Amino acid sequence: MLLQAYGIGMFPMARSRDDPRLIWLSPKQRGILPLNAFHLPRRLLRTMRSELFEVTCDQDFPGVIAGCATPAPGREDTWINNEIVRLFGELFSIGHVHTVECRYDGQLLGGLYGVSLGGAFFGESMFSFATDASKVALVHLVARLRLGGFVLLDTQFITGHLMRFGAREIPRDDYKARLADAIEIPAVWPSDPAPAALEAEFLAMAGKNPM
Repeated sequence: MLLQAYGIGMFPMARSRDDPRLIWLSPKQRGILPLNAFHLPRRLLRTMRSELFEVTCDQDFPGVIAGCATPAPGREDTWINNEIVRLFGELFSIGHVHTVECRYDGQLLGGLYGVSLGGAFFGESMFSFATDASKVALVHLVARLRLGGFVLLDTQFITGHLMRFGAREIPRDDYKARLADAIEIPAVWPSDPAPAALEAEFLAMAGKNPM
């Protein structure tokens, strides 16, 4: 049922961590992050190439979703309740949820998770306990989606943080048309792409030619 909901443009949230119920949303304006127009700032490119963080995929779903649900300044509560954790954990176990983890000295300091369906990826949440950790995770996500043949990155809503990378809003009907096309595409999640392929994507997103 959850995958069917995503396939028609809906997604679940809880009103708070302690509310066991879910609400289903389909905003009139939907946030997307165009994969072919993603903007990687040069400063962040230097961070990516420095390998400050060890980046992995699909290694720690419990740690990532716990990080996403951790209170932060300005966000003392969360929409991630126990039912969200359970449902997305089940989707992770069957390969429809993916995570990106950023570690420093073995400690999980940032990451994100989302749902994949055909050539669409639905970004759910991200977190950061260190400068640039969630940004690095996002860049790695976009690079992998581009390599895997994905065509739609749904951010649900947009924030100032996402707008810096090129996120924008489109009307619901436009989104649903793009979604219908995207879920028919047989994209493949590249869990362990070649480092050279990732580097080429980083450079392309920063508007630089491979060296």
